[in-house]
Amino acid sequence: MKNPIDFSHLSSSDISFIDSLYEDYKRDKDSVDLSWKKFFEGFEFASGTGASGGGGDFDEARLRKEFNVFRLIQSYRARGHLISDTNPIRPRRDRHARISLADYGLEESDLDSTFICGEFVNLGPCKLRDIISRMEKLYCGKIGIEYMHSNDTDIRRWVREKFEVGADHIDMPLDKKKRILSKLNEASVFENFLQTKYTGQKRFSLEGGDTTIPALDAIINKGSELGAEEFVIGMAHRGRLNVLANIIGKTYEYIFSEFEGSSLEQQQGQGDGDVKYHMGFTSVREATTGKDVTLKILPNPSHLEAVAPVVNGYCRAQIDIAYNDESKIVPIIIHGDAAVAGQGIVYETLQMSELPAYRSGGSIHFVINNQIGFTTDFSDARSSNYSTSVAKTLNIPIIHVNGDYPEHVVYACELAMEFRQKFKKDIFIDMVCYRKHGHNEGDEPKYTQPHLYGLISKVKNPRELYLDRLITSGSINKSLAKEMQDEFKALLSDRFNNVKQNVIPKKSSGPHKEWKNLRWSKPEDFETSPSTKVSKKELEKVVKAISSTPEGFKTLRKAQKLLDLRKKMFADDTVDWALAELMAYGTLLTEDANIRFTGQDVIRGTFSHRHAKVFDEKTNNAYCGLSEIEKGQGDIYIYNSLLSEYAVLGFEYGYSQATPRALNIWEAQFGDFSNGAQIMIDQFITAGESKWQRMSNIVMLLPHGYEGAGPEHSSCRPERFLQMCAEENMVVCNFTTPANMFHALRRQLKWEFRKPLVVFTPKSLLRHPLCTSKLEDFTKGGMQELIDDSWVKAKDVKRVLFCSGKVYYDLLAKQQEENRKDIAIVRLEQLYPLPANQIKEVFKRYGKAQHYWVQEEPMNMGAWTYLLRWRDLVGDFTCISRKSSASPASGYAAVHLREQQEILDKAFAK
Repeated sequence: MKNPIDFSHLSSSDISFIDSLYEDYKRDKDSVDLSWKKFFEGFEFASGTGASGGGGDFDEARLRKEFNVFRLIQSYRARGHLISDTNPIRPRRDRHARISLADYGLEESDLDSTFICGEFVNLGPCKLRDIISRMEKLYCGKIGIEYMHSNDTDIRRWVREKFEVGADHIDMPLDKKKRILSKLNEASVFENFLQTKYTGQKRFSLEGGDTTIPALDAIINKGSELGAEEFVIGMAHRGRLNVLANIIGKTYEYIFSEFEGSSLEQQQGQGDGDVKYHMGFTSVREATTGKDVTLKILPNPSHLEAVAPVVNGYCRAQIDIAYNDESKIVPIIIHGDAAVAGQGIVYETLQMSELPAYRSGGSIHFVINNQIGFTTDFSDARSSNYSTSVAKTLNIPIIHVNGDYPEHVVYACELAMEFRQKFKKDIFIDMVCYRKHGHNEGDEPKYTQPHLYGLISKVKNPRELYLDRLITSGSINKSLAKEMQDEFKALLSDRFNNVKQNVIPKKSSGPHKEWKNLRWSKPEDFETSPSTKVSKKELEKVVKAISSTPEGFKTLRKAQKLLDLRKKMFADDTVDWALAELMAYGTLLTEDANIRFTGQDVIRGTFSHRHAKVFDEKTNNAYCGLSEIEKGQGDIYIYNSLLSEYAVLGFEYGYSQATPRALNIWEAQFGDFSNGAQIMIDQFITAGESKWQRMSNIVMLLPHGYEGAGPEHSSCRPERFLQMCAEENMVVCNFTTPANMFHALRRQLKWEFRKPLVVFTPKSLLRHPLCTSKLEDFTKGGMQELIDDSWVKAKDVKRVLFCSGKVYYDLLAKQQEENRKDIAIVRLEQLYPLPANQIKEVFKRYGKAQHYWVQEEPMNMGAWTYLLRWRDLVGDFTCISRKSSASPASGYAAVHLREQQEILDKAFAK
């Protein structure tokens, strides 16, 4: 019994069931499960009964007591955290842990009885009081750990063995104690200095949660020891400046200059900028191992948890393109307790964490648990015992630790880092602390929390408490502690004075060179598109690959017809949308670019048009022709996503931050589903370049078009995207030709800069007989921002109908049906940046003709209100559309048809 097997399954076993099992065992040892056989053999041997021990019958009453002691041990492992001493401010709460002698049929008189179960806690046979004492030290002290919920036996065993060996006597070596104190000094003095010099300015102080700094320092150093080379951090406001200064290495001068209003970004007028506690930074620092590590904190907005999938996406990209090893890069997500409990994206991100499309080797989640959200107490903020209870959806541990005990926090962080590197799974550290000030430094927290803040006002900070313990234990003396603090204060003061006198040095750009040789865009870049043509020979090579399968591959008959159709279309010089799209991907792959493409059902495509992979109907094995075009080509990663828009789009945005040389695509199942990811669109994609000087080439494909599908499946809400267009921040298109889609996708990587691309993609046009392109449209030129009407003669035209997207084919059908040579239909293929000069050329061509803007969307939606921003250009336009509406489309087919006809009738009225 020196190395007992895992008996965690006994914790909830019914004693009568155990009795019956023992009866079976006595009749026939081999009749019970092997684990039970070994269990009974061990107790019989230890008690002197059975074949190897003494004679006599086994005492069943004693066996019952042994089992109850074992169940008590297991209850500490499973629920000891409920009574652990992890709250530095408030008394322990009664969470109904049900860990007592009475709960397990034991009595006070049993405390001095010897129980063999001591073997299970590395004590050997011993008194019950010694077993209980050990379990309380382990599971009810300054650390409370949850791991028994895991269904993974390897995880339970590993955590138990690690934790029960060291958690009851945490005592760091002297050099580590000094480092912890040094990092606490940095954290505390930095906050005090800012409070003194910039009284009243928002900084979202870390005070009360100071131990965050030695905690992150421990994660990085332990990670370096275990092979990690890069750490990518996502966090909200609280403590961000402190982390930037004392972990990432952003210079104090630079941070002070942001308070002074003299940062480089402000001096150079780079974009609109952002507040200092949203900014990111990258550095290379030396860990205690002597190895250099890359440290990156990503910029993020006030939406507290939105950065989590972005961090994971960035890390996955680096795994794919640089490391090819999940252990080399570690995502660290720093949460606030209110946000981790209240923001649904935390759950979405956890569900992604182990999927092949999204795994990045596991994140370390560090919760700065200050027990309050703005003014809301945790009793009003969650129904669960802990803010971290969402983590139980995965088989991962959750470590709760008292933030006033830095050595315990460091122990928890090092254990978490070891777990992550071994199992490549997420893990949570919930550091329970407090918030010294209000939500920001100008806020008065006593309005709503007078009692709590009465307690906080009386306590010493974590640095002072730790220093007292070190001095009391004799680890260091008072003079050394004072010397360390005075040195740091002097350093801060010197650097503050430097800000007043000297030019601020330019910040480091970090080690990654993915963005090297790219430049910022200029307005003139959008006057015309660059050449993105491809030779017919290259197209033929791609089509051959995507229309064939390996020998012996049993393609579903319907799928085979689609592959055959590709060859036929190419031979017939008639390319539809799906083929054009696949040809764009294929030609980029042969030019050594990678492609990542995710979204709900994107492999087949929601409308069954793409079929980027086909499946063997016998084995279900997938084959992707795009991967087999030629040797040495780029890689294509195409995945069906989980049913998420918010976290998935955030992940893809993060991925794009590391892969400007790749085509990064997310497709909504229906265009309107993008509104589930609106925070990612508003805060990251459309504004990231202006706020943080971060380019992205993310492509969003949003199926859009009015075809009687009702309010939820008609509109991708183009007005929202167009409203956010400014300063050439992104490109928004609504194409009518497959060739334009082809060129737009290729243009993403041909530009000398990177921009997000939003495409309102078709549904019915995927199979419209007129929505095709000739091969010469692919082998010449590039994308057309505007397509004029080549069927009419300019001198005969009295009315010009400007439109975009699917409505063009409705207008074309009526024009041709009525042979209306007096009406020209002009297609605006790129809505932003608006091709103003090309529009002016159309005006010149058609002289004094009347100009109309025709759209399917209601007048208060679509592109119309956006176009009115160019009043000088479109001032004499008349809009033809559906009436203004609260809902984007009717749910009644008959109403849809009537409205559509009314649009056509108005457009062609004589």
